[in-house]
Amino acid sequence: MDTKTIITDTHTHLYSEEFKEDRNEMIQRAIDAGVSRFFIPAIDSSYTASMYDLEKAYPENVFLMMGLHPTHVKEDYEAELQHVKEELTKRKFYAIGEIGIDLYWDKTHLKEQQDAFRTQIQLAKEYQLPIVIHCREAFDEIFEILEEEKSDDLFGIFHCFTGTYEQAVRAISFNMKLGIGGVVTFKNGKIDQFLQQIDLQHIVLETDSPYLAPVPYRGKRNESSYILNVASKLAEIYRVSVAEIAEKTTENSKAIFGI
Repeated sequence: MDTKTIITDTHTHLYSEEFKEDRNEMIQRAIDAGVSRFFIPAIDSSYTASMYDLEKAYPENVFLMMGLHPTHVKEDYEAELQHVKEELTKRKFYAIGEIGIDLYWDKTHLKEQQDAFRTQIQLAKEYQLPIVIHCREAFDEIFEILEEEKSDDLFGIFHCFTGTYEQAVRAISFNMKLGIGGVVTFKNGKIDQFLQQIDLQHIVLETDSPYLAPVPYRGKRNESSYILNVASKLAEIYRVSVAEIAEKTTENSKAIFGI
């Protein structure tokens, strides 16, 4: 790939504890590989300071989101949402995320998750920001809220998309791009079977590092440089060069994040 090719990782938890031994080396590996734009989702207030530190260290490369992750919606979720609201008044963010519904680990807080998702969609509209959706075993619940909230000013990314072709089409109908990561390289990932029917303009690349490493690193710690394995798989699916995948998906990321 030529040196001008820019790859965008639209979803990476670079502040994760899993990188504490070698964070700077790991980020440098990615930058050396052409991955020069990192969009950083929030989880909850306990990570805010480390997100700001990361941005300070890499001001040209790191772009922050603000939000409350659905698996961190607990009894104190209203205080956490208050933190999100306060941070939004202080500075610029590039998205509200990651937000959504996760029924894989725990179903006890479904009502709170729905409320937090709705509230944060409304914040995104207020600040004219995209949303970045986390969905695990909750397509119906998420689509129900997107249907209620749908409007021209609601747009974003369906992060780590693992649904069916029908669900992909539906997600796109809500002005969402599909975040494609390591799952596309898995033998049982299934999305590789229909992706070529989805126009490349609806796709962005992501790693979700340190999670969901692509083949051949599956089961190991993921990192942003491994996005090249995802790009290679997409190049194979769409029968275009990796450079074209990089260019188109970066263009798509700019359409969402405005940068």
